Amino acid sequence: MSKHSITVETPTGPLCVSEEGGEITRVSWNRAAEESPTPLLEEAARQLRDYFDGKRQDFDLPLRPRGSDFQKTVWRQMLKIPYGGTKTYGDLARAIDGTARSVGTACGANPIPVIIPCHRVVGADGTMTGFSGGEGVETKQALLRLEGALLI
Repeated sequence: MSKHSITVETPTGPLCVSEEGGEITRVSWNRAAEESPTPLLEEAARQLRDYFDGKRQDFDLPLRPRGSDFQKTVWRQMLKIPYGGTKTYGDLARAIDGTARSVGTACGANPIPVIIPCHRVVGADGTMTGFSGGEGVETKQALLRLEGALLI
């Protein structure tokens, strides 16, 4: 199975989107080492640009995040958080019978940020806790501001 990647310029920095076997497998804050666009990657780039332009609230892309069964369960819960909304680590933990700490670890391991919206998961008191993408918490805040979930 061949891997392909493309760079998408965004207000939070360049995103490298990777595809393998007709599914998105990774999004990271950097540039693709080698551009190898495919129709799926072009569509992912279009949807990401629309999201950052405020024209898209949901993504319609085939995803294949790699991780443990528990991580995949957490990521599926994150996909249920609506645009402009947030949930706490504890909210997600209660939904899957886990712990806030284990949910936080799974959030940090999310290989497809933005599309799988780990930025919508916040601390128990609404505080911005860690974020592994881009410039960390500042990037998380920028994404939440874009969605209207953070007003500062």
